[in-house]
Amino acid sequence: MSDDIEVALLSSNGILREGLRHILVERALKVTSAVSDPEKISFPPMMTDAIRHIIIVDDGFAKEGMQLCPRLREQHPGALLVILADHFDFDSVATAFRWGVDGYLVKEISSEPLIGALRLVALGEKVLPSELATCMGERPYASGWTVNLSDVNLSEREMQVLQLLILGSANKVIGRCLGICEATVKVHVKAALRKLQVSNRTQAAIWAVQRGLTGYDGDTPALPAPAGRGDAWRPGSMTAASAPPVLA
Repeated sequence: MSDDIEVALLSSNGILREGLRHILVERALKVTSAVSDPEKISFPPMMTDAIRHIIIVDDGFAKEGMQLCPRLREQHPGALLVILADHFDFDSVATAFRWGVDGYLVKEISSEPLIGALRLVALGEKVLPSELATCMGERPYASGWTVNLSDVNLSEREMQVLQLLILGSANKVIGRCLGICEATVKVHVKAALRKLQVSNRTQAAIWAVQRGLTGYDGDTPALPAPAGRGDAWRPGSMTAASAPPVLA
C-alpha cells in the first residue's frame, strides 16, 4: 500500500518539513515535494488509478492553513488533504471538515499512528484526531441534539448502518458487512441522516456515540439503556476510539 501513496508537505517550518520527510521516506512513502509555497506542490503524472496523492498541510501555514484547501483542491484534483494541527480544538476540526479535508491530525501524534492515518486516508476513510472522542463526552449538546436515540424511529438496518458509521466504515465496507449493495447503503445512510437531523456521516456518528451506541459487532443492534446528558457517553464506549486515530 505504501508504494501507492505519494505525499506533498506544505509548511513554512523547515524543520517540520524535513522531519516529516524523513519519517515518511523511512516507512516507504514517496514524498514528491516538501515546500513552503503552495504553488510549488507537485506530483508526477499518475501511471495508474491505484496511486493516491496526499497533501499534508500545516495548519499554521502563512496564517491561512485550512483556508487553502479549496485552492489546493482546484490545483490538484483528486488529491486528499490532511491537516496537521498544532493542538486539538473541536471547532477547528469542524471547520476543517467543512473545508472538505480528508483527515485532521495533531502534531503530538507519533510516527506509527501518523503512517496508519495516511494509509486510511488513502483508502478513502475520513480520519479524526483521537482527542475528539474524549472531547465529545464533555461538550454540551448542540441545538436539536436533545432527542434520544429511541425517539428517531430508525429501522433495524439503519441502526446497523449507523453503528458502522461509528467505526468509520466506507459505504463499500458497510455493504460487505451487511450483505447489501452500495447503492442500498447510500439510501440507508441518507435516511438515517434525515431522521437524526444531521448533515453528514461524522455528525451522525458523534450523535450516536453521545447516546451510548457502540460500533457494529455483527449482531442485531440494540438500543442503549436510557441515559442523561451527563452519562450518555463514556470514553472507551466507542470501539473506533480505542486506538487513534478516529475514523469519521
